[in-house]
Amino acid sequence: MEIILKEDIANLGYKNDIVVVKPGYGRNFLIPTGKGVIASPSAKKMLAEDLRQRAHKLAQIKKEAEEAAAKMEGVTLTIPTKVSATGSIFGSVSAIQIAEALAKLGFEVDRKTITLKGAVKEAGDYVAIVRFHKEVTAEIPFSVVAEEAK
Repeated sequence: MEIILKEDIANLGYKNDIVVVKPGYGRNFLIPTGKGVIASPSAKKMLAEDLRQRAHKLAQIKKEAEEAAAKMEGVTLTIPTKVSATGSIFGSVSAIQIAEALAKLGFEVDRKTITLKGAVKEAGDYVAIVRFHKEVTAEIPFSVVAEEAK
């Protein structure tokens, strides 16, 4: 079943992409939640015309995403958390903590655009990937350190 996506969906596609999904996923999740529509011939024509008209606007959005990624270049984060004597973290560090640390530095980033390579469950150095645009990403190195005793 072909679906035109109405928003970005991780591991499936980006807004206005035409993707092939199983019929149940399309009928029971994507279409009822408004995340996609059936890719009929008329819907495909409307999408092509809409993309043609918005081409310069999309170029501007990509340019803004590249500027935001360039501003984040060279940023490193330190995330203090409770650590056991063996070096393992109580819980784990997630995209929420990364987004909060970036917000403290003045970068407003949606936590849904942050991806971590594997689970962060020990103190050490890691890399988070921030996806600004489907073609623009930034790698943010971060260190997980023991929280200072109060």
